[in-house]
Amino acid sequence: MSRTPDPIVVVGAGLAGLRAATALRGLGYTGRLVLVGDEPDPPYDRPPLSKEVLTGRVPVSATELPVPADLDARLVLGRAAVRLDRAGRTVLLDDGTALRYGGLVIATGSSAAPWPGPGALPERGVHLLRGRRDAAALREALLAGGPVLVAGAGFLGGEVASAARSMGLPVTLADPAGSPLEAAVGPMAGSFVAAVQAAAGVDLRMGATVAELPDRDGSALLSDGSRVAARTVVLALGARPNTAWLRDSGLGLAPGGALLCDGRRRALDHRGSAVPDIVALGDVAAPPHPFPGPGAPAHLALGHWSEAVDHAAAAAAALLGGAPPREPAVPSFWSDQFGLRIRSVGLPRAADLAEVLEHDLPDRRLEVVYRRGGRTVGALTVNRTSRLAAHRRRIARGLTGQEVRTDSGIAIGRLP
Repeated sequence: MSRTPDPIVVVGAGLAGLRAATALRGLGYTGRLVLVGDEPDPPYDRPPLSKEVLTGRVPVSATELPVPADLDARLVLGRAAVRLDRAGRTVLLDDGTALRYGGLVIATGSSAAPWPGPGALPERGVHLLRGRRDAAALREALLAGGPVLVAGAGFLGGEVASAARSMGLPVTLADPAGSPLEAAVGPMAGSFVAAVQAAAGVDLRMGATVAELPDRDGSALLSDGSRVAARTVVLALGARPNTAWLRDSGLGLAPGGALLCDGRRRALDHRGSAVPDIVALGDVAAPPHPFPGPGAPAHLALGHWSEAVDHAAAAAAALLGGAPPREPAVPSFWSDQFGLRIRSVGLPRAADLAEVLEHDLPDRRLEVVYRRGGRTVGALTVNRTSRLAAHRRRIARGLTGQEVRTDSGIAIGRLP
């Protein structure tokens, strides 16, 4: 690969793209390297945007990621990929530039899910949060005062609500689920988080969605018929992989739009065959489900920060024809909100049974183990981070078929 006259092109200049580029150099690739990003900003980290940036603890500029001095990559910023020509081994950019590649890394990430309607978004008062400019604009809106309505009680929605409450603003949090984070970690952990949010003064509207955005009197209509005051509305409705530019490429896309790939992150074509000169990484990638079984999809886009970090070296090695990793990486994610250090390993949403090992609401401590078919598939802790290492080891053994199946008699909650 290092001798090809065409460079390796990395489309996506975020964490995943930068990690892939760094891994390529670390594995000995000495050829030309091009890093393309659709934003004009240099690579930056997204998780702090909904936490420290919104609260003002750090400026937006502090999210910039360090670029190794010896990366020796050409940065093409402010340009989006609009088409992939696999036959011509070319990526077409929105300014008409055609970049030929000898190897391609697709790390275009995801965008905030749009407002489903009715009506178009107003020019002011309604915010999405995905990039640095989004965070800066929302920070200014929060400084102008509340009340704040957050649509979506997932991790992002909870972090935005936490930031707003820390600034003393009235917050309403609406979600169609029965409790916050329910889709990701189940109802038991969700009810724990709900209790903390309510104690912090959040007006929880579970089982309700935002039906209409604020009118002239500044109130929004919820699906349950109630109206809530909202000077600022934040839409935290999930994310969509940025793969529209791949629609005519012959590559396989999952139902949610992510790019199908194998365990080494090599892209799959529409026949399911691995494409050796293209790998996918980060939010855009849908690798094989880590815990396959009845009812589970064959491929799953994880959408976690750890996906980019844990698999960059494997993807780079696959592109260069190197050996696969010896051990599977265990997915992980985290969230900081309302004084809770929420940490998880594995895939709690893949479970059919959850066992609570500790539930201490006054001291804000929680530990939950998630199982499927007797195997541990996930674990979550709140303010008990040190307990995750043992769970991670157990999950890793399960990924390699080494964990012994167990049926606990103290499991107290079944996931939907």
